[in-house]
Amino acid sequence: MLIKNLRSEEKIIVALDLETSDEAMEIVRKLEGHANFFKIGLGLLAKGGLDLVRELKKKNKYIFLDLKLFDIQNTIEKAVKNFSFLGVDFITVHGDPQVVRAAVMGKETKETKILAVTFLTSLDRKDLDQNLIKHGELPILVEKRAEIAVRAGADGVIASPQEIKLLRNNKTCSKKLIVTPGVRPKNAKLYDQKRVSTPSQAILNGTDHIVIGRPIYKSDNPLESYLSIASEIAEASSKN
Repeated sequence: MLIKNLRSEEKIIVALDLETSDEAMEIVRKLEGHANFFKIGLGLLAKGGLDLVRELKKKNKYIFLDLKLFDIQNTIEKAVKNFSFLGVDFITVHGDPQVVRAAVMGKETKETKILAVTFLTSLDRKDLDQNLIKHGELPILVEKRAEIAVRAGADGVIASPQEIKLLRNNKTCSKKLIVTPGVRPKNAKLYDQKRVSTPSQAILNGTDHIVIGRPIYKSDNPLESYLSIASEIAEASSKN
């Protein structure tokens, strides 16, 4: 794990999936003193995202750079090398072994962890059929893809709440980082997520970190929503 003896609040990665870096920074300010881990994705990258990374690192925040990189190996290696110079803590790449190996070659520090994407949490079996993905139950395909990525050198995987237990019981993946999007508080709007669970269930299933954005930043009171999730996680963690 990246951080030992995680407090409940450190298990939450706040997804800053907003339109501009100014809007994202406003959420960071509202969560000041509580949230320390933030996700910056592809959408924000084009609107000042890298400057935001630098600013947050100056504040000693943890950064999850969620770009789901997929390209030829030379490009992946160079991209990860440049991003790791920024001091980001997590970088996502697609779980193809060629991509993972190139990403591992590119990272400049041990502190930067390469996380492999198996299948997006917005996808279900019907979507995989449309994408010409091989037949089989989705959790089993996730497990196999995670195994391949870990053997290629990934520090961990991105997995939906529905696959966490499967990976924790897998000899190859059991001790690797598991980061879980598709997490929604009870009665929260699902938006485009399909393979979901509550924060407490994800923690009980064995994830290291949950990624959650819209239920926090779209809330009338982001800090109150964040602290409610942190409280739920603390209770679940005490049962683990």
